[in-house]
Amino acid sequence: MTARSPVFLWMLASGTLIAGTACGQDFPTRPLRIVTSAPGGSSDFTSRLIAQGLTESLGQQAVVDNRGNFGGDQLAKAQADGHTLLVDGASLWIGPLIQKTPYDPVRDFAPVTIAVRAPNVIVVHPALPVKSVKDLIALARARPGELNYGSGGIGGASHLPAELFKSMAGVNIVNVNYKGTGAAVNALLAGEIQMMFANAAISTPHIKSGRLRGIAAASLEPSPLLPDLPTVAASGLPGFESIILQGILTAGKTPAARIARLNQEIVRVLNRPDIKERFMNGGVEPVGSTPEQLTAKMKYDMAQLGKMIKDLGLRAE
Repeated sequence: MTARSPVFLWMLASGTLIAGTACGQDFPTRPLRIVTSAPGGSSDFTSRLIAQGLTESLGQQAVVDNRGNFGGDQLAKAQADGHTLLVDGASLWIGPLIQKTPYDPVRDFAPVTIAVRAPNVIVVHPALPVKSVKDLIALARARPGELNYGSGGIGGASHLPAELFKSMAGVNIVNVNYKGTGAAVNALLAGEIQMMFANAAISTPHIKSGRLRGIAAASLEPSPLLPDLPTVAASGLPGFESIILQGILTAGKTPAARIARLNQEIVRVLNRPDIKERFMNGGVEPVGSTPEQLTAKMKYDMAQLGKMIKDLGLRAE
C-alpha cells in the first residue's frame, strides 16, 4: 500500500473542517422552536426577544412554544439537530436533585449560552426594623425561629438562596411556602411574611415605590440593575451569591458546528443595542456567554447546592 502524502492528508483534514463549517453555515433548514415557560413569565419574555432577533438574522422563523414546567421533557425528546431550543433557569438542572425527572441535565442537553442574569435581592416588609444584612442577621439571632421568609416552592429560586443564607449566617428563619413567587411577593406586600429573596425584575418596582425595602443584592459585584444596593457578600457574608439566570440549551448530541452557529447568532442578538435596552428595562442584564461557561455554571450550581439539598433532605412536595 502506497503511503499517503502530507499534501493528501492536509487536503483530507481541510475537507473535514470545511464540511463541519458548512454543516453550521447551512443551518437552520427549517423554523426554530424555542420551548419555554408559560406566557408572561421572565423566560417567555427572554424567548420572545431572542426569537424576534433570530427570525430577522437567520431567515427562518423562530417560534416560541410555551410549555410551562415541562420544557425539559420536551427538549429531551427533541431531535439532536439544533432546531429545538430551550430557555430555562437553574431549576432545569437543580430540579433533578430534588425530584425525579424524565431527563438528565448533563446527558440530555447541550448548553448554548447564558442569555440573561439578574441578582436575587433580599427584600423585607417596611415594618421589619432592619436596614442592612448585619441588622437582619442580628435580629434573626436575637429571635431564633420567630422571623419568616416566603418562597415560591421547594427548591425554587426564592427558596434555596434563603436556605443558603441561613446556613452561612447561622440563623433560624422559618420558610412559608407559597404556590409561586408571585404569591409570595403579594404576601410580603400584605405583611403576611417578613422577608424573601426576590429577583430584581420583580422586586425593583416595589423597592422604588417604598412598598418593600431592599436590603442587599446577592451578586458578588454591584449590579447595574440595582446600583444603589450593596451586595450581601460585602455586607457580612463573603462569597454569598445568588444569581437568577436563564440559559439557552439544545438537545444533547447536537453537532458542535450547529451549537457554534446558534451561539454566534444568539450572542449577536443579545448584543444588539435595542435588544439590550429592552432587557435592561425588563429588569434583567443580557449576557451572551460561551457554551462552556454555561456548562461550568450548571456544574457549579449542582455541586454547591447539591450538598445542601442532601443535608436538608429537601424533596419537592
